[in-house]
Amino acid sequence: MTSDAATRPADLRTDPEFFTLLTGSYARLVGRPLVPAGTDAAWLYEDAPFVLVAHDTADDPRFVYANRAAQRRFGYDWDTFVGLPSRLSAEAPERAERQQFLDAVAAHGFMAGYRGLRVKQSGEKFWIEDGTVWQLVDEAGVLRGTAAAFSQWTDL
Repeated sequence: MTSDAATRPADLRTDPEFFTLLTGSYARLVGRPLVPAGTDAAWLYEDAPFVLVAHDTADDPRFVYANRAAQRRFGYDWDTFVGLPSRLSAEAPERAERQQFLDAVAAHGFMAGYRGLRVKQSGEKFWIEDGTVWQLVDEAGVLRGTAAAFSQWTDL
């Protein structure tokens, strides 16, 4: 990915509007808060005790957000993670299953209890355990992407 500002997505690490999109859509769809009361975008990015990633709505969705926990789990830094096609977080044989799951999320707004095989930048694999995946829908009802959160995994 180039460093040209025109081709890089916005830096959403501590963006308050993106924080509101993440947390607001989660609360509306899942029916409970994503983060404790009083936390902000900086807490979610730096200190959240769970992995949180989000991707855009492109035909080949690309990550637009990955908190520090996600960066540690997947082994990518921010500049490498953001812009990466999200399909690359799964091995090729798992991509069809991943797409079927994303289609189910699109139909229902969210899915809880997700389990899926993922691959780190190093090639090491792990299972996401009990993840939640939801659509990022703003208050006007516009789909802005998809997000996933999990705090349990099993290394292979």
